[in-house]
Amino acid sequence: MKTLIIVAHPDLQASRINRAWTEAAQKQAETTVHLLYEAYPDKKIDVAREQALLESHDRIIFQYPLYWYSTPPLLKQWFDEVLTYGWAFGPGGDRMKGKEIGIAISTSGTAASYQPGGYNLFTIRDIAKPVEALANYVSARYLPPFALHNAHHVTDEQIADSQAAYVKHLVEAQPVQYEALEIH
Repeated sequence: MKTLIIVAHPDLQASRINRAWTEAAQKQAETTVHLLYEAYPDKKIDVAREQALLESHDRIIFQYPLYWYSTPPLLKQWFDEVLTYGWAFGPGGDRMKGKEIGIAISTSGTAASYQPGGYNLFTIRDIAKPVEALANYVSARYLPPFALHNAHHVTDEQIADSQAAYVKHLVEAQPVQYEALEIH
């Protein structure tokens, strides 16, 4: 399975977690790491290039730091411009069908703060619902989120452990199974 990791960190060199994950991913066979902010410092996305990258991979992971419970701005722009009508969805828009889509995110808050009743009220899966819905909309299969919390306080050892866990996730994660709803 060919994996594309789209790294959307506005300052990757300043990030301990996303930089470490990127370095680990770059060493994996059958994996392409695409640095979105490096590729498009002017924010002018080459849609044809991005669509070709997507078409040549089976599994797509969006890797980013959580920004106000969402993605960094360039990744949102990428979604808007690359996943077009007639290509990713709508009549003839089947290029993402059957692919796997997942996220790998780092957060400032603790793991406990991303639980029902925690400081942020919601789980990471809840917060990531827009990407899960996006995957469904383009007929892709959604992978469970991968996350590392407490970004400003993790130790080097925790980052190294997360690198190994991330590589394992990239290879072993299985799509979320949904129960079919009966419509009466």
